[in-house]
Amino acid sequence: MSSFLEVLRTQRWDDHRYYHQSRINQALHLFSAVSFVCTYVLVFTDPVAAALAGWLAAMCTRQIGHFFFEPKEYDNVNHATYEYKEEVKVGYNLKRKVVLMSVWAASPFVLYFNPTLFGIFDAPDGVGEFIRHVAVVWLFIAAAALIFRTVQLFIIKDVQTGLAWVTKILTDPFHDIKLYHMAPLYLLRGELFDTMTPEQHV
Repeated sequence: MSSFLEVLRTQRWDDHRYYHQSRINQALHLFSAVSFVCTYVLVFTDPVAAALAGWLAAMCTRQIGHFFFEPKEYDNVNHATYEYKEEVKVGYNLKRKVVLMSVWAASPFVLYFNPTLFGIFDAPDGVGEFIRHVAVVWLFIAAAALIFRTVQLFIIKDVQTGLAWVTKILTDPFHDIKLYHMAPLYLLRGELFDTMTPEQHV
């Protein structure tokens, strides 16, 4: 168990120091994390609403932070190139995220032109039912993305790395709230980037 927790801690720290230097990105992650916590609550009472909130509110804001506000030049804090960080990223690096987000964005169009999705659904009776079908597909995409990368890590790394990663992903909303709850205040003070000292984030 101590070894697993150490792998989890390392994955969290690497993710933070490599991909969350921008305070804007951190603030967006705070909003995303709160949205994901709401999604976790909704999934037990209204899975459709959970899927819509998880993708439209939580996931979109999270990826906007990564794609548009995180620096992509040489990382002087960690003495690493952007290419190196993309290569060693345990989970979904930006290239893999482009694929994932493209599948997500394309899915409503697939349903529009094939409303039954090859017989999986009944033909939707109105806009509300179409949205419901889209939400179900989005739930499937989210689960498939988690399972796919976890199994892939089992194969290319080891089982512990995969289990630590999926644990990190599922608990990220709570950890992000703890880590980034002060980000909006730092932004108001004019601080655009985290100092990234390890002692602050153990």
